[in-house]
Amino acid sequence: MSRSLLILPDDSAQPILDAIHAAVKSLHIKMFVFSDPELLKAVVAAQHRGVKVRVMLNPARRSGETENEESRKILSAGNVEVMDSNPEFDLTHEKSMIVDDKTAFVYSLNWETKNLQESRDYAIVTDHAHEVDEIKACFDADWNRKHIDLGDQAHLVWCKGNARNRIAQLIDGAKHTLFVQNERFQDPIIIEHLVRAKMRGVKIHVMAKPPHTLKEEKLVEGVGGLRIMDDVGIKIHRLKHLKLHAKMLLADGARAIIGSINLTPGSFDSRRELAIEVSDPHVIERLQKIVHHDWENSCPLDLSDEGLLKDLKDRRDTEAIGLCDHK
Repeated sequence: MSRSLLILPDDSAQPILDAIHAAVKSLHIKMFVFSDPELLKAVVAAQHRGVKVRVMLNPARRSGETENEESRKILSAGNVEVMDSNPEFDLTHEKSMIVDDKTAFVYSLNWETKNLQESRDYAIVTDHAHEVDEIKACFDADWNRKHIDLGDQAHLVWCKGNARNRIAQLIDGAKHTLFVQNERFQDPIIIEHLVRAKMRGVKIHVMAKPPHTLKEEKLVEGVGGLRIMDDVGIKIHRLKHLKLHAKMLLADGARAIIGSINLTPGSFDSRRELAIEVSDPHVIERLQKIVHHDWENSCPLDLSDEGLLKDLKDRRDTEAIGLCDHK
């Protein structure tokens, strides 16, 4: 049994395409946004060669914006079974794939071209049977609109469920270093745990999205969390040349959590999300290298009022991949 790490955009979509092409019996895909033409083509081709394919798509964002309608038409035309995600949740932000009930992918990335080519994202590939079986059980429950209680003994990290506790435990267990890459820092409980870690001497590196990419109604909340961390001396940076879409925590270069979970109350309390905790040495070694590389290729976020106003003037640059302004 093994786990492996995919890093985007470095590894490209090829490992995902290879897994789809290699499927013999079944593919179970749960995705927030699915629009990449090559992946759509590969999934339809799998159905045509006799693989039983089931795809669950989030129907709309909270704003009402729909992004999967055209993909649904393409998949349905290819005789792929497609269903909206479970209405028990405000939305389904989980991104996962199970191949032949033997291998599972747990993603931070959506299956859209910009996530594959322009964003820092990760996926963990696992063939540990207890992890694959747990993802499959959740898929089947959501597909059949049945409630599933994964409980505190779940192997994986789930929302709604054990995610806030598992992430807090990882933070609390850090003794020396903590690298965190996430789009959103808005959950007060997680922010408190990060502040307490800093106060007991953990060296924390936070990488976040630039505030001007937040929705206007989320700006104060989002910046507030970053400012609290900044006030206690936590270093907060943004990537220079890639969009940050990853959701990753790495503690002491030994344990990591990777998946779909933004650090917000909505993610923890009302969405379907999935992440996985790993400590495999070869996975951690590669992750350690990339987070240091990203930190070296980042710059401090200016969270002053002046800095925020300057950033807001550039709101049209929503991808935020341009040059950084150093203090």
